[in-house]
Amino acid sequence: MSKFLEVENLNVSFPTEDGLVQATNEVSYSVGLGETLAIVGESGSGKSVSNLAVMGLHNAGSTNISGHAWLDLPSGRVDLISAKPEELRALRGKEMAMIFQDPMSALHPFFTVGKQIAEAWHLHNTGSKRAGLARAVEMLDLVGIPDASKRVNDFPHQFSGGMRQRVMIAMSLINNPSLLIADEPTTALDVTVQSQILQLIKDLQKEFNMAVIMITHDLGVVAEVADRVCVMYAGKIVETGGIDDIFYQSVHPYTRGLLASLPRLEQSSLGHRLLAIPGTPPSLINLPNGCSFAPRCAFAEHVGSGLCTSTTPKLELKREDQWARCHLGASDVSRISQLQIGATING
Repeated sequence: MSKFLEVENLNVSFPTEDGLVQATNEVSYSVGLGETLAIVGESGSGKSVSNLAVMGLHNAGSTNISGHAWLDLPSGRVDLISAKPEELRALRGKEMAMIFQDPMSALHPFFTVGKQIAEAWHLHNTGSKRAGLARAVEMLDLVGIPDASKRVNDFPHQFSGGMRQRVMIAMSLINNPSLLIADEPTTALDVTVQSQILQLIKDLQKEFNMAVIMITHDLGVVAEVADRVCVMYAGKIVETGGIDDIFYQSVHPYTRGLLASLPRLEQSSLGHRLLAIPGTPPSLINLPNGCSFAPRCAFAEHVGSGLCTSTTPKLELKREDQWARCHLGASDVSRISQLQIGATING
């Protein structure tokens, strides 16, 4: 699949009084039209920061950004990192759009949802207020808001959480963008509404042939929507691969730890407890030497010569189309994992 967005060696850091916060470190990924890439990891791993850089939404005066983010447009490739602010404003909302995590704070409480959606249309189109409002009604109807011609005049507080998220999706897609970044789009929604929102995004992706980046910490969401997955830890991508590779034959110990912490029916029936990852993520101001995950890793003791605490592993090809940042090979991780499971059962 051709790459519509290609992020290459993206570094984002924030100077603070306590030191330099290295939020992302040499992050690289790509996504094609019609494809969904999920970016997963704990809070503070760099998921949102990297994509805000792609959208050009960081404060240039307080953020250091390097690397590239190539957007493959019909008019030619554009590097979003080096593009001028006016170029980004022309692309943002038209060629690329973002659904933010909290729709209540993203929507202005003093304006009707119709006016806010129409404003996104007017930024990139010429037309009357009536034409913008008609387009807003059309989009509200498309995302499943009942009685859209009346609800278009309502304020955000008159909508439920799920409906507000639908309004945000309508605003994001009003100009038919080719790239949609969804940042935790189902946070604080109940399971039924979450499923509806995810299905809506999938349906709209198919209709508009969009490239979708789904930022989430919920592996259940990943399993439902993703084609490929990037796993991030402490500002770095530690594993990337197809959805089946990540879920059924993951290589990096952190990915395996995330999957082991998920509740499963077979675990509950056998009386097995969930396995939590010990410890906490490191400070991005003072990262440990070597592998950032080493202090929490159950596999580190199987790597000789203290390599995990002295040498930073490179992101290497472990299986076909599956990369991981680990000193162990895929077969080693699988073998050690089986030994650990056996010890847990027998113990």
